[in-house]
Amino acid sequence: MAHVAAYLSIGELERRYRACEDACSARHYQTIWLLAQGHTVPEVSALTSFVPRWIEELQARYNALGPQALGDLRRNNGTLPSLLKPELLQKLKVRLKEPSPDGSVWTGRKVAAFMAAQLGSRSLRHSAAVRRCKRSVGRSSRRVRAIRTRQPPKRWRLLKKACRHTRRRSQQASRQADRGLGDG
Repeated sequence: MAHVAAYLSIGELERRYRACEDACSARHYQTIWLLAQGHTVPEVSALTSFVPRWIEELQARYNALGPQALGDLRRNNGTLPSLLKPELLQKLKVRLKEPSPDGSVWTGRKVAAFMAAQLGSRSLRHSAAVRRCKRSVGRSSRRVRAIRTRQPPKRWRLLKKACRHTRRRSQQASRQADRGLGDG
């Protein structure tokens, strides 16, 4: 049985676990709550899908620092504030439910252009804006892949033809062997 410091009662740990809106914090509280109830690390690992090493580290953090050690600590790591404010993200969520400006599927570039227009900027760096947007909004752009119109190089076509020929030969040989014709 793992030792859990008595910062919070088992009932309070359960209440916080069930009240969490953030999935990361909820799973951390659930882990500590299960350990405080007397479950072993392997049992908690099976229930939460955390690896045992992470459960032990989370328990050590909780024992050392208390409840403030739980949750996603990357959020308060001293980085600069993001361009993606909650108001902009809400506008983006609403806008993504409608068709894109040209009536086709939303792509990363179109999302970046929309955000740049909302921020009063000419453009945003496409990759960083799209990456942050996908994480924050929780959906990926539904971009349709372009159909390849270019012919593959000649060597690819020859290789494909050779493979097809070899495969056909081996299939014929196996059919003959099945019929008893291959013993010649």
